[in-house]
Amino acid sequence: MADGTTRTANEDLITATGHPEHVHDFHQLLYAPLGRITVTTPDGAHELTSPQALWIPAGIPHSARFDPESLVLAEPFEVAEHRLPFTRATPVRLDDTTRRHLLARYRGAAGEAEDAALFTALTCAPARRDARLPLPQPTSEAARAVAAGLLRRPDDQRTAEEWAESLYVSSTSLRRTFRTETGISFSEWRTRARLNRSLEPLGRGHQVGTVAARVGFTSTNGYILAFRRHFGCTPGAWAKEVTGPSPKAGRPGTGLAPASEPATRRRLDSPRTLGDFR
Repeated sequence: MADGTTRTANEDLITATGHPEHVHDFHQLLYAPLGRITVTTPDGAHELTSPQALWIPAGIPHSARFDPESLVLAEPFEVAEHRLPFTRATPVRLDDTTRRHLLARYRGAAGEAEDAALFTALTCAPARRDARLPLPQPTSEAARAVAAGLLRRPDDQRTAEEWAESLYVSSTSLRRTFRTETGISFSEWRTRARLNRSLEPLGRGHQVGTVAARVGFTSTNGYILAFRRHFGCTPGAWAKEVTGPSPKAGRPGTGLAPASEPATRRRLDSPRTLGDFR
């Protein structure tokens, strides 16, 4: 920080519902294998549900809200030993193997070789290519029909009211159903569907403005802001990463957090069970 000091989270301020803004002098990966957490950084809010995780570089102010019964894992990596390729909070999608390694590390069952492989997987920039946003599917008939329609045509501009009218249900009921069955609002669900659809043409080198219009955003600026809020970078920066050098050439240095690292730091922001804070 500019004043040469570093604020770290006071464990007394961490509760079952989250913690206030603070910074770390180490890099941190946040992941919620159960439930959902919302992390707010200077770039905006990041909603995390499995398999999505979030890298928070050292020195980035952030706060967090935990949904009830969430399980939150936080992995610290020392700046001197781990070169993080991100300069701002960056979402990454964890594949099945990486999730297993992360959970094994959480249980204390991972050896040094597993730790090294985990750090490499978590910091490999091309992981963004598959970092699609979680998109839970509704189960009620009307909401399911809306979701299917938006997945087919994310550029459909009908409002919740117009969708509800066409399906002979109330807009209040439709909105409530989306929130209850997917955990997110109708507008957020539609935004995620559009952003996910935009990744493929971006990766093929299409212009940002063209992609924005194709997937349903009414302005390029609105698309860029939504993309940055969810993925931690602009569409142009994302496209450069996924079409750039091969992963092998672009991997950062590897290494491990020291085995003697204090247990309190490893647990900071990450209760083994939320009951610890009740």
